[in-house]
Amino acid sequence: MGELQPTFGEHTINELTLMFRSRQINLEPGFQRRSVWTVSDRRRLIQSVFAEYPLPSIFLYRRTHNGRLVYDVIDGKQRLESVFMFTALGRFKRDQYNVKLDLGKGLEWYDWSTVRKSFTDRRAAFDSYKLQTVEVTGDLHQIIDLFVRINSTGKRLTSGERRHAQFYDSPFLREAEGLVKQFGKYLRAERVLSPAQIDRMRGTELFAELLMSLHHGGAINKKTALDRAIGNDSINGNTLHRLRREFTKTMHLLRRMFPNLRQTRFHNSAEFYTLFLLVWEMEREQFVLRESRRNKIAFELLRKLSTGVDVLREQLRRAAPAKTNQRLYADYLLTVQGDTDSGATRERRRELLKGLLFSLFTRKDGQRIFSTEQRRILWNNDDKPMCARCNKPLSWEDFSVDHVIAYTRGGKTSLKNAQLMHRSCNSSKGAR
Repeated sequence: MGELQPTFGEHTINELTLMFRSRQINLEPGFQRRSVWTVSDRRRLIQSVFAEYPLPSIFLYRRTHNGRLVYDVIDGKQRLESVFMFTALGRFKRDQYNVKLDLGKGLEWYDWSTVRKSFTDRRAAFDSYKLQTVEVTGDLHQIIDLFVRINSTGKRLTSGERRHAQFYDSPFLREAEGLVKQFGKYLRAERVLSPAQIDRMRGTELFAELLMSLHHGGAINKKTALDRAIGNDSINGNTLHRLRREFTKTMHLLRRMFPNLRQTRFHNSAEFYTLFLLVWEMEREQFVLRESRRNKIAFELLRKLSTGVDVLREQLRRAAPAKTNQRLYADYLLTVQGDTDSGATRERRRELLKGLLFSLFTRKDGQRIFSTEQRRILWNNDDKPMCARCNKPLSWEDFSVDHVIAYTRGGKTSLKNAQLMHRSCNSSKGAR
């Protein structure tokens, strides 16, 4: 493994602009995080440039790609973006902003177009402003470690951003990122995560954790399992495909069962994690989860639990002890205080929710398909078999046996819950 080799130098804004135009500067290497600066942050930087204040060095990873020299930005992405946005460079034109500057007429708001046309000397000074640079070569893993170390100050990397940097090429992590894109709107609408948290990889972290929990078969200890999970090369493509399919199905079920989750405690990520895994467990154990009446009751139970826990928390803040009829709320409150993400705490929270919800739902019949004998009995019970849907005659070559109460809604695969139909009528009926 080669040592890191730094080269210290400087580049003007104009030089950096030309390098970006020629695609030599890569602002988004795989390990890099997303943009986290606000417009106010960017305006302060531009004001510093016009005032000719010194700025921190920009760190660049120098490498070759297809015979061309490329510089991956290790540190300084936000600063370079701020300059490119202000000057409306290329794809940053849509993010252009103005800045309050004193260009000789007192403080006023200026955009780059005005500076370029009306203040040519100040434009020249801006273009020739020199930024200190550190060009680094070496092993990629060392570069990533440098990225994490440099970004441990200022707007620090979140745990999700650190994992993204260290495992950016992990198929497991890319799968989680893809699912965040698919369900990001839901996460924001139900306030599971804010837009800023999603931008800073907390959604990816949460979904990676849930995927690994599905692979593990239940709750995991976040602190000890997540890095090992994301960097696990033993999870092959077929397994990832299965996990994605189970995850997607569970998300759709959870949204259907518990609309307006933001009205309960379960919109926060720790408790959302537990509820998600409980729905996944119930689906795996063949519970009927698509019956609206039971789902409404289940949602009301979650609302009642949320209110009870919130009332008890306020009560304890006033130093009033818990009452006998608040035992469930007291037990649950213990699982959302302190270390909420340990394996033991998560398991206790799951057991409490399981006790609250499992008895409300029924399991599907173990047998889904009507047997050959059942088919013959139903056919031979009627001299002139007719379709229960279109009321037209049936033939032996074109009939199927349908559940009167759909199997997915808890209907039994029994003669009492059976009716004859054309295959096409049965298909169009669905689960109605």
